[in-house]
Amino acid sequence: MTATANENKAPSLLKAAWLIAVVTIVSKLIGFVRDIIIANYYGASLVSDAYYYAYQIPSLSLILLGGVGGPFHSATVAIFSKLIPNLNEKPSEKVNRLYSTFMNATIIFFLILSAIIFLFPKQIMGLIISGGSNEMVNLAAAHLKIMTPLLVIGGIVGIYYGILIIYRQFMLPNLSPIIMSLAIIGVVMGVPNDQKGYALAWATTIGAVLQLIIQYPNIRKLGYRLKPVFEFTNNQNFKEICELLFPAVLSSTVGQIHIYVDMFFTSSISEGAWTAIGYANRVFQFPVGILVTAFLVPLFPIFARLVADKDYDGIKKYFNKGVGVLFFGAIPIIIGILVVGMDAVRLVFEHGVFDKNATFMVTEALWFLSVSIIPYVFRDSITRVYYSFNDSATPFIVAFSSIVLKLILNYVLITKMHFGIGGITLSTSLVTLFNACILGILITKKIKMDYKSLFTNLLKMCISGIIALGVCWLCAIEIDNLVHLPKIPFEIIKISLIAIICLAVYIPLNLLFKMEYAGELFNRLSAKILRK
Repeated sequence: MTATANENKAPSLLKAAWLIAVVTIVSKLIGFVRDIIIANYYGASLVSDAYYYAYQIPSLSLILLGGVGGPFHSATVAIFSKLIPNLNEKPSEKVNRLYSTFMNATIIFFLILSAIIFLFPKQIMGLIISGGSNEMVNLAAAHLKIMTPLLVIGGIVGIYYGILIIYRQFMLPNLSPIIMSLAIIGVVMGVPNDQKGYALAWATTIGAVLQLIIQYPNIRKLGYRLKPVFEFTNNQNFKEICELLFPAVLSSTVGQIHIYVDMFFTSSISEGAWTAIGYANRVFQFPVGILVTAFLVPLFPIFARLVADKDYDGIKKYFNKGVGVLFFGAIPIIIGILVVGMDAVRLVFEHGVFDKNATFMVTEALWFLSVSIIPYVFRDSITRVYYSFNDSATPFIVAFSSIVLKLILNYVLITKMHFGIGGITLSTSLVTLFNACILGILITKKIKMDYKSLFTNLLKMCISGIIALGVCWLCAIEIDNLVHLPKIPFEIIKISLIAIICLAVYIPLNLLFKMEYAGELFNRLSAKILRK
């Protein structure tokens, strides 16, 4: 691949990243509204705990396996992008047969899995939340039974996402989660209070079905047709998909085992603890999900093509640029969570039956989770490089090896040191750091990455961030002492002021330290202002 071709990718990458960021922001905002409404009607209660416990199993398919960045999406992009030389033409018969084989195998597998879960929901939930009451287990089992269709839908939607992203249709995959949120909002608000027990489970299932329906017309328009093709043993490309997919699915499943380990320990802490951790994860994923999705979704197909062309310098260049920008955006997010995290939780969730105790539980979980942002974005980025080399086995092995670490950390932090909810999310952060470090080291067997410049820039960002954190913390104390307003306007003013102060300190310091991403951002903004 020529240097010119590489350079031409940068503007399109940046444009795609901004587009995806905007769409993801809209999706996350509507998701936030959904969470606010759920919190208002359910609080951190037995019913909400039962729903979130049960949702962990179907979410394995719908979000972890089939979501944007999940194994089904990643395997589709990694293999199909190399078989489609011209995105303006209809797929060849070979590609269509591969699509049908992949789709049929996915449907058969998840139908079998769904039947098992539908027949034995109580036994499954009893194993996962063995520390919970019989009422909790029975309620969670009923929720799980209602949501079993999500397992089949998740795999199909994952393949749809991958195909759409190959054809640079970034909007629909990132907009479709809005359908789920709107369905939940509509059902929860529309159902009478005495019938809200299973409303969340039914709404989630309806939302998943609608996600599938809105994706299908575009897939058909691109020329893909599902036919009774079952080339499971004599299709080399399907074999490559399986070689990539199987370890990636196991890796995601291992991640879910971490969640089940957390659920086991959390069930012994207090009522509403698992709901609080769920809300903390949602607050965490709002900014972090926007960052990661915006840059990694358009970057992944580029990685796959660069590997196919053996352009390793291009991989290092785009990896450093993408991860560097993610680091640059991550540090102000950490500062914001540490300084005004409780204010944000109070502003968003503390309404209706969601009380001050629930606010503190969510914030405590969020504080310890925030330190994982840097290793989180690095781990997700380096994993895409592995997938581009058709290697999903290494991320699986690393993730699997961390199960024991997760168990030990949870036992020490919860059972012995009595950290409570904070112990759960602190152990998650430490495991994320472990995975990021090991994956970063092992990738050198495939390609020698240029970590020196990446981490030199990170050091400059961290120094700037620590100074900005100190300034913001002092300013937050003064705002608490000097500003006396009702809760909502006070929290809005405080969060806004701290955000402005943070950026006003953080960005100039990075410019002073000659951190290249800050300089590039400043030059781009200056050029746009001068053009106007």
